[in-house]
Amino acid sequence: MPKSNDGQGRGTGRRLLLRGVLLTVIAIVVLGFVASGCSKVSTAPDEVRLHYAGGAFEAIKFEKCINPSSGATYLGPGDSSYSYPFGQRTFDFSGSDDAESGPISIVSKDNVQLKVAGSATFTLNTSCETLRRFHERIGLKYVAYFDGSESSSGWRRMLNFYFKQPLDRAMDAASQEFEWKKLFNDPNAKQQWEQRVGVLARQFIKETAGADYFCQPNYGGSGECGDVVLTIQKPEPPQSLIDALAAEQAAKQQNLAQAQINTKVKTELESIRDLVKVLGPQGAILWKAVQDGRIDVVPVPADGSVNITPRAR
Repeated sequence: MPKSNDGQGRGTGRRLLLRGVLLTVIAIVVLGFVASGCSKVSTAPDEVRLHYAGGAFEAIKFEKCINPSSGATYLGPGDSSYSYPFGQRTFDFSGSDDAESGPISIVSKDNVQLKVAGSATFTLNTSCETLRRFHERIGLKYVAYFDGSESSSGWRRMLNFYFKQPLDRAMDAASQEFEWKKLFNDPNAKQQWEQRVGVLARQFIKETAGADYFCQPNYGGSGECGDVVLTIQKPEPPQSLIDALAAEQAAKQQNLAQAQINTKVKTELESIRDLVKVLGPQGAILWKAVQDGRIDVVPVPADGSVNITPRAR
């Protein structure tokens, strides 16, 4: 009789079942491993990321930059990424609620302390290699990378060091060339001061950072970095000096008005002296009375008598 295939069929079925179970277990393990150790990131239009590989069991090394508006990028187990802003940013030292700093104090040539508010507009240099150096030398130290779409407190601390201190130095150095009234009241002097501050501030910012990490506001990640743009308000002295200056200006206006009155009186006196020389004292008095309308003059015939009647007051 031919040998039955039932036993062989049952054995094959068991092997297929075991293989299916094994593949399912492997898939679950792999998916669990991926879920626990891998992640994915994407970037917004105003964001760039740095991807680093490695972690607890291997050396950390730089992988790549993830450009703005990039889709999902998968990070391996232990990998990390750091977000930085792409596009215009400001360092605001106006002292407003959301400003990075209060106004900066300066000292004028004549030793008067003034306050200066303003802002510095710039773009972080996101050229990949430059951004990597910035991150490794400055960003990590200050924890300056962003958390989601919001800047971190470390970013603000970084700006206070790399912008406020150079600006403070630049403004103080430039202010030593001008007296406080010139800075406060003279548009030409203020313009010269602003130009001097701009030159020194850009020089000091670059020296403090050590490289062109902060570029002109429209920098796009390649080409010439350009200069940070400064917007500076008029230096403000203490209120007591502003009040004193206003009182001084008021006194000058009063003196000018009095000088005009004195000039008018002097002119009138000179006119009277000239009348006395020509008409004599009585004639001058009579002329003045006629000019002021206090005496009516009536024409009379020749050899007639004249009656002079003062006008009633």
